[in-house]
Amino acid sequence: MDDSILNSVKKMLGITKDYAVFDQDIIIGINAALNTLTQIGVGPCGGFFITDALTTWDEFLGENPMLEQVKMYVYLKVKQVFDNDMSGSFSSAVDERIKELEWRISVQVDPGDKEN
Repeated sequence: MDDSILNSVKKMLGITKDYAVFDQDIIIGINAALNTLTQIGVGPCGGFFITDALTTWDEFLGENPMLEQVKMYVYLKVKQVFDNDMSGSFSSAVDERIKELEWRISVQVDPGDKEN
């Protein structure tokens, strides 16, 4: 998978990296998810955001393999906002998965740990 945060989320959404029509909307969703993750204790303690496809997961996550689930979390948060056509049951399943991932991610990190 492309290490670019934007391109990997676009791929999971079924959008090719060359199709840029929705990039700004996706970037806003990604940044909202990254902000939540920062509050949980993931990423640089001073906050983190992307502006284009050049920013990578390694820049946000570092080299902690225990945080790979963050990628799924960001994708689901963006999908939740970006895809308004989700059925009620699918939407509920996504909500539950997001809650589970938030809990699991918070268990993996110590909010006081400045290296995450």
